[in-house]
Amino acid sequence: MERVLEIKDLKTSFFTHVGEVKAVGGVSFYVNKGEALGIVGESGSGKSVTMMSLMRLLDDTGKIIDGEILFEGKDLVKISEKEMEKVRGNEIGMIFQDPMTSLNPVFTIGDQIMEPLIKHRGLKKKEAFDRSVQMLSLVGIPSPEKRMQQYPHEFSGGMRQRAMIAMALCCEPKLLIADEPTTALDVTIQAQILELMKDIKVKLNTSIILITHDLGVVADVCDRINVMYGGLIAETGSTKDIFYNPRHPYTWGLLNSIPNAESTIREKLKPIEGQPPDLLKPPVGCPFAARCKYAMKICEQQRPPLFEITPEHSSACFLNHPNAPKIKAPVGRGGYNE
Repeated sequence: MERVLEIKDLKTSFFTHVGEVKAVGGVSFYVNKGEALGIVGESGSGKSVTMMSLMRLLDDTGKIIDGEILFEGKDLVKISEKEMEKVRGNEIGMIFQDPMTSLNPVFTIGDQIMEPLIKHRGLKKKEAFDRSVQMLSLVGIPSPEKRMQQYPHEFSGGMRQRAMIAMALCCEPKLLIADEPTTALDVTIQAQILELMKDIKVKLNTSIILITHDLGVVADVCDRINVMYGGLIAETGSTKDIFYNPRHPYTWGLLNSIPNAESTIREKLKPIEGQPPDLLKPPVGCPFAARCKYAMKICEQQRPPLFEITPEHSSACFLNHPNAPKIKAPVGRGGYNE
């Protein structure tokens, strides 16, 4: 399949008054054309920083230390800011976490959607207006002509999120990044937003990166999933692989924290005990070792490589080594060395 994006060994740090925070410690992955990739993990795992690095939107303390970000063969790390402005919002669109703070309160929704069309596509104001109305209609906003004249505070949370999606899609980007697009929305609106993203993927053949801390959100939208922890990829595979044959203890913990609506037995959710690693002083070995009940001596001494389970499924856990102890996975259908 044709690859739209390929990230190779990306390392991003923040240089603070207390030292260097190694937020992303060497991440590699790809996105195919027309594919939806989910990136999941708890807060601080490096999901959003990876995407902000991709968009070159890091704040003053952040810096890409090493790696390549190949978008259609062009390394976004090396191009100038002026060249990046032609990519950002045009070829790559992004839906930010909080639409209330991402939308400018002093400009109308219409003005904000029309801006990238005028800047990147060179449309006249009337053409940009008509296109913006069309996009608002596409994302399910009623009376789009009227809504064009309104301000963000006049929209509900779900409507603002839809407006953000319309803005991100107006230039028909080849890649859409959605950073926690359903945060702070009620479950009904969440379902509508996720359904909308599935429709966009089918209708426009847009590649999507969906960032979330909730594995349940990506189950119905994404083709593949990257599980991130401690600034690294812990496991990567198809959605089916991650849900039915997970091969990393951190993935097990995430799956165990999802309520099972179909279960007839009342069970308490099982949280992952302990705290994420301190990225000011990242551990030498596996970043999850301190919280993992299956940890071995080698886990504290060496960082595990990504062991290949199948050509499309890999896990950074020494339990996947042929000489590791045989352990039955507590979730999914798979086990180790069986």
